[in-house]
Amino acid sequence: MPRGNKRLAGIIALIASLLLGSCGTGADVCDNPLMSSLLPSSFRSSSQLSSSHGPVFAKVNRREGAGGWSPLVSDRYQWLEVDLGRRTQITAVATQGRYGSSDWLTAYLLMFSDTGHNWRQHRQEDSLGAFPGNSNADTVVQYKLEQPVIARFLRLIPLDWNPSGRIGLRLEIYGCRYTSSVASFDGSRSSLVYRLSVRASWTVMETISLKFKTLKNSGTLLHAEGQRDHSLTLVLEKGKLLLYHLQGRTPLSSTVSSSGGQLLVSLGSLLDDQHWHHVKLERLSTHLNLTVDKNTLQVQIPADLSGQLSVPTSLRGNFHGCLENLLYSDINLIDLAKHGSSQVAIGNVTFSCAEPVSVAVTFTDSHSFLQLPGLTSWSTGLVSVMLQFRTWNKGGLLLTFGLPQQDGTVFLYLSQARLRLQISKAGRSSLDLSAGSGLNDGQWHYVELSFKNDHLSITVDKDEGATAHISISVPLTSDSQLFFGGKNTYFFPFSGCPTGESAQKCKNPFNTFQGCMRLLNLDDQTVDLIKVQQRLLGNYSHLQIDMCGIIDRCSPSHCEHGGICTQSWSTFHCNCSNSGYRGATCHSSIYEQSCEAYKHKGNMSGHYYIDVDGSGPIKPQLIYCNMTEDKTWMVIQHNNTELTRVQSSAERNQHFAYFDYSSEEEQLVAVISQSEHCEQELSYHCRKSRLSNTLEGAPFSWWVGGAGPGQSQTSWGGALTGTQQCGCSLQDSCLDPSHDCNCDADYDQWTEDSGLLTHKETLPVRSLVLGDIHRPGSEAAYRVGPLRCHGDKNFWNAAFFDKETSYLHFPTFQGELNADISFLFKTTSSSGVFLENLGIKDFIRIELSSSTEVVFSFDVGNGPLDVRVKTSLPLNDSRWHRVQAERNVKEASLRVDNFPAATHEAPTDGLMHLQLNSQLFIGGTASRQKGFLGCIRSLQLNGVTLDLEKRAKITPGVLPGCPGHCSSYGSLCQNEGRCEEKANGFSCDCGQSAYTGAFCHKEVSATFKSTTSITYILKEPFELSRNSSGLPSSIYSDITLRGENISLSFSTNQSPALLLYVSSFYREYLILLINKNGEDSQIAFSLGCLLLINDLVVHCRQSRGFIYLPPFPSPCCVFLPLDSEPDGLDAEMAELASLGFTGCLSGVHFNSISPLKAALLHPDSPVIVTSPLVQSSCGSSSPANTYAAETTHSLSGQPGSVDPGQPLVNTIRSDSALIGGNAILLSRNKNKSIDYKS
Repeated sequence: MPRGNKRLAGIIALIASLLLGSCGTGADVCDNPLMSSLLPSSFRSSSQLSSSHGPVFAKVNRREGAGGWSPLVSDRYQWLEVDLGRRTQITAVATQGRYGSSDWLTAYLLMFSDTGHNWRQHRQEDSLGAFPGNSNADTVVQYKLEQPVIARFLRLIPLDWNPSGRIGLRLEIYGCRYTSSVASFDGSRSSLVYRLSVRASWTVMETISLKFKTLKNSGTLLHAEGQRDHSLTLVLEKGKLLLYHLQGRTPLSSTVSSSGGQLLVSLGSLLDDQHWHHVKLERLSTHLNLTVDKNTLQVQIPADLSGQLSVPTSLRGNFHGCLENLLYSDINLIDLAKHGSSQVAIGNVTFSCAEPVSVAVTFTDSHSFLQLPGLTSWSTGLVSVMLQFRTWNKGGLLLTFGLPQQDGTVFLYLSQARLRLQISKAGRSSLDLSAGSGLNDGQWHYVELSFKNDHLSITVDKDEGATAHISISVPLTSDSQLFFGGKNTYFFPFSGCPTGESAQKCKNPFNTFQGCMRLLNLDDQTVDLIKVQQRLLGNYSHLQIDMCGIIDRCSPSHCEHGGICTQSWSTFHCNCSNSGYRGATCHSSIYEQSCEAYKHKGNMSGHYYIDVDGSGPIKPQLIYCNMTEDKTWMVIQHNNTELTRVQSSAERNQHFAYFDYSSEEEQLVAVISQSEHCEQELSYHCRKSRLSNTLEGAPFSWWVGGAGPGQSQTSWGGALTGTQQCGCSLQDSCLDPSHDCNCDADYDQWTEDSGLLTHKETLPVRSLVLGDIHRPGSEAAYRVGPLRCHGDKNFWNAAFFDKETSYLHFPTFQGELNADISFLFKTTSSSGVFLENLGIKDFIRIELSSSTEVVFSFDVGNGPLDVRVKTSLPLNDSRWHRVQAERNVKEASLRVDNFPAATHEAPTDGLMHLQLNSQLFIGGTASRQKGFLGCIRSLQLNGVTLDLEKRAKITPGVLPGCPGHCSSYGSLCQNEGRCEEKANGFSCDCGQSAYTGAFCHKEVSATFKSTTSITYILKEPFELSRNSSGLPSSIYSDITLRGENISLSFSTNQSPALLLYVSSFYREYLILLINKNGEDSQIAFSLGCLLLINDLVVHCRQSRGFIYLPPFPSPCCVFLPLDSEPDGLDAEMAELASLGFTGCLSGVHFNSISPLKAALLHPDSPVIVTSPLVQSSCGSSSPANTYAAETTHSLSGQPGSVDPGQPLVNTIRSDSALIGGNAILLSRNKNKSIDYKS
């Protein structure tokens, strides 16, 4: 279509920069009483008790008439209305009871309107609609509106009143005059084009603001064009306001959304409610703020938008509605247009706002219904019913009427957001029609139900594709009654519900409709709902007439962290799937905040999602946690951790290397800040390639590191920051003493300057600039390792409270809409307050109320509420216990350890903001009563850790830190590892364990060949005692036990096989072997042993899965398996020993001795190894959950482990099966046993 044939909708604002911002409203006081000068005709009411109780007497502190207004009947359908004569800025209202009576209001609603129709309920900040009234007839109670309201009409609706009296009211309204400039657009050819004079310079901040009221749910409000074909367009789409950015010229006839524009931000909802809405655009440097009513969002904008705008040709659009007070900075553009300014081009705009009257009705609850009589014209057989509705609910009964002549009923209802029509007749199956979809989107939808010439059809949104029809006769007469909405238990299709069995037919099988309806038409005759309100037509119950009370509970969304908000009429739901967060509002993270926290939950090395700020705005990140060392390392990779060679080039003076990390910027900064220590390897390998230019002072090469863009750094290899030195200068080991770096010696040979960067302020390394690479023969290579950090400063941050009167105080907790609190505690006391924060009325508190109960208490204005968790085990056991409390607009919850959580839902339309103003008290209260005795650790409020230790250092009665972690975490030390206390945490001593690792969990394994053996030589008892001072206790302790304890894991294909041989100083021995039972194809293997005592061979005896041994004398040597044939072995044992062992041995333990671990990890131990022995992972076959318990298999179902009548040695066959498992030999003085685990 040619460009000149269409104009872009709404306003085209052509300005030199973005049109963004707010207009100032001046500081004039706006609290004048407004009712004293009003004429009697300005007052109306639903009814009056008498002429002396009329609404004209409802003025504060006046005694005329009966001293105020009282309606004829005291119920919630009454109202008092005041016409202020013109649109006025209203800032407060005041109420008073009727003079000299017992009549006053205790609660009421406020409604506002510009026309006396289409009322809008005023809600407080927390979406609470009810306002507090009076407690007597004389006191004046004033309520200041949180935001001024612009309206001409005010209507007050009583909710509650003195139960000993009736409704009685005197009223005052406060405010001031409101001036405005209005322009009306017809949705066809209306437009305003504003051309800005060229400025010499542009301000940092520019603003544009306006108010709009629309008659359609879509249309273009504002279009701005800048330099380089950049443009911004503000569009109303389905009641939401969207801001688009577009680069490149497009036909001006194109709509923004269809021209490929980038959506910058979407804000607002239900903006097509025919009420005024405020919009503000504000440019602050490169940021753009969009405000709709009370909600603001910020987006980044291209810099090219801040420039001179071109002047387009006339544009055409489809905004249909009114604009008011369109201001660019301090310029009123509508006033310029009204006065015929040459800067403004006007296209079919009128400077008034015509408002067509359409009366809506709101169905609020299960008792809401509207009853209308049939028309006299229905006797001709022509029937049509039309209406518009909007709702959030997927289901609900819209319309019901009976078919008396056919003993049937017609239901028009929503089901799964589709429109359905069902006709139920006695003795016949139901007839179903359906049309439309997605009708619960909150938009207005048109429905037509038509009966013409025995043809029935339903149509949705005038769409032929959403029409269903069928041939059927549906006779209706003027006596028919139509019911819109309906009760959830009963409705009235005829003249009422019968009793007895027939009453079941009256049951409503459908959900209650909750939503709005308007434009009700019966045979093209509009239903006068004002007459319905006046009880002059039909009947109704629980309706709000002349208003649509729908609320968008998802705009703005209370769902955090990308949670998806869905809603019904009365509540909303957050879908937290794949967000990494949980809770009613997706507030709490499901991940730990550090590798340290994962480690102390018993996890092992691997990749984990880390959420460094918990419920804060920083997203979780996938990080590798290395837990194999004493310290737990977080490892963050980047795009090049390999040694990278740089070739010399005469054509380029510098080489640039940039490093892109797997974590985002704010994640990196948070990890580094939270960690106690961070380091990163930086290596520079050089050959005739210098780092520093010592003659001129400026370095040849440098690196950039630190937060944000980073800072240039000239120190290398662990030298002090900013010194232009390398690590060798600190050790006086540089190749050339006259230089501070090895590479600066400029030798024609390869050397390097390498080391660890440990200054957290300079990490991570972001780029390298290498300069001395262009000379002939210059060569260089670099390596930048991953960022590694350890130590969680927050995890062990603790304070010890040793007096009930002691406490720590912090600034007021800011958790108005979402408050999450988590901490660990341990105590021996049965009660005490963990924390408390008070407001004028609101408060929040967490306390230990008894040894088995934690209580989370708070009040946000709806009354005090307790959430309690009772535990089956005492909490005052001096062990660490975790508490997690959360309060949001949906619910409050409390978790203690792994006990079932307790939750309490918030009231649907209750107060939401938690208003606190006192200091936050930790470990006690302001009254110094019920203080907590014990330790509190890792206290976090909304993801921010409070530094308890820092505050405790300067607070009497509170000590920093808290010892005694082994009582809680000692169970993490496995396989005979011992827990050792540390100032911040604990560690596992694996000296007496056959395992290694942070939790003594890592098996020490090796692969054996037939020629491989280990001999561990034990000291004689008297020599041991004589030389005990020189023996490492971790290796030589407890070897003179009166009993033996042997355990190992093995994997082999060999059978039979000798696993372990122990000899004593008295030429006696103990042998652990794999025996072979049976000769058939189902080969069975068993674990056996022989014990030689005083030259007598004793076989082990099995009973109930154990192998019992007689006492064994003091051991001498331990062999894995045997490197030779010791003296004293019989022929069978000697032959078995000669075969050696082929397979894997792991976790070998004899009493307190670990021969395999000593051979592999302690070369100074008394160990003799034949053939090369290399540590292997062959024994690491544990599942992902390293705490999964091994299943112990009883030997009672197998043949005897050692049958005296069975040969011990068998020929090795090719069909032997794989043997794998654990062997534990338990030897005690009285009865020694072997327990075989597989």
